[in-house]
Amino acid sequence: MAAAMNGKGRYTQAGGAILAIAIIVGTVAGTMVGQSSIGFLVGAGAGVLLAILIWLNDRRKDSAG
Repeated sequence: MAAAMNGKGRYTQAGGAILAIAIIVGTVAGTMVGQSSIGFLVGAGAGVLLAILIWLNDRRKDSAG
């Protein structure tokens, strides 16, 4: 954390925004077809998957140097 505060660290990507957007999009799409709960669950699942992929990609870049 200290490295990021003094400007010498690498900025990491955040997956939280992707998760929130996926949930909202899933809920809206589900509402449009009359299945808002299923849309929410699909959006949440897709958001979690994308957030994990971003985390894994960011971790891989950190270990590569």
